[in-house]
Amino acid sequence: MKFRHEHKHYINYMDYVVLRSKLKAIMKQDDHTDADGAYQIRSLYFDNFRDTVLNEKIDGINHREKFRIRCYNNDFSFVNLEKKTKINSLCSKILAPITQEEAEAILDCNTEWMAASNYPLIVELYTKMKSQGLRPKSIVDYSREAYVFKTGNVRVTIDRNIRTGLLSTDMFNPNLPMITAGDSQILLEVKYDNFLPEIISNIVQLESRRQTAFSKYAASRIYG
Repeated sequence: MKFRHEHKHYINYMDYVVLRSKLKAIMKQDDHTDADGAYQIRSLYFDNFRDTVLNEKIDGINHREKFRIRCYNNDFSFVNLEKKTKINSLCSKILAPITQEEAEAILDCNTEWMAASNYPLIVELYTKMKSQGLRPKSIVDYSREAYVFKTGNVRVTIDRNIRTGLLSTDMFNPNLPMITAGDSQILLEVKYDNFLPEIISNIVQLESRRQTAFSKYAASRIYG
């Protein structure tokens, strides 16, 4: 499991406009972006009846993990199961491809097939659904701009229009009603391996903007 540094900052719209211009001049845009330079992400997060994932985030537990199912641009032919592990400011993500039908079976808690999967991550989620009571819990939608820089394996993302499906698990409904999650902040995320090149550091260091531990999943639970 490979861990990377991850830092998040709230920014305002003027920050966004300036950053976007500078990032486009130095970094390459992610290949998945559309004509407007962004793409849509929908994630469905798992938790148990004790809300362990949520409470560990709120309590600032240094070592925690979360499972989610993710798709892009309402393209349900490409779906991933992901597990994100965080230790202090270091993060790691592993994933396994699943079909829409498999994802829908998981949403319906039809899970016995998962035990025989060739993907260890699917087997792990099955085990934790059985032993820890993990269940599909909350959907988050947002628009992302992503920029990459080869040196340091840097990835800078700007997430906007973060919305929640109000505890709905109807992930494959393109018309799912959504509302703004929290204060509708714009979120800057910077991820890199062992070092952050100075040319990128100079762009993303915003003296007036505080670093944050913002969690999209926690924001999606603000209403229940």
